[in-house]
Amino acid sequence: MPSFDIVSEVDKHQLTNAVDQVNRTVTNRFDFKGVDAEVEMSDFSLIVRAEADIQVDQMVDMLRSALVKCDIDPLAMDVGEAEQSGKQVKTTITLKNGLDKELSKKIVKLIKDEKLKVQAAIQGEQVRVTGKKRDDLQQVIALLRAKALEQPLQFNNFRD
Repeated sequence: MPSFDIVSEVDKHQLTNAVDQVNRTVTNRFDFKGVDAEVEMSDFSLIVRAEADIQVDQMVDMLRSALVKCDIDPLAMDVGEAEQSGKQVKTTITLKNGLDKELSKKIVKLIKDEKLKVQAAIQGEQVRVTGKKRDDLQQVIALLRAKALEQPLQFNNFRD
């Protein structure tokens, strides 16, 4: 029976590449000369540090464009508020990795409301969709791509 998994994952290697690219850009840009500014990464959270609010905002925009170049959807970013600490301004960015229970339930409800001949089951941080026909599964993928959800989705492990 054909099936596939709906997941929301961020490739850590591509994320590291994007952060390195932003840090290189900051060291080379004229408006950041002599400014102590950088992006630090730990697991799936990033800390953007600079000396002014506007510089932090510019660095977040640079990070967004670097993520797009590295095939990571910027919807995965959850940007926190900028906070002053000493001479520097910091903001924390968390990247959404994995589906939480509420979003999984919402996805299952969307699939069931369409009355397609498929079954959707929540399995941890992913949703498995099974059906008798490959075409039904492709309709589910098209349905979820058309919906504007708050998190980017990937469809993998497609078995026939």
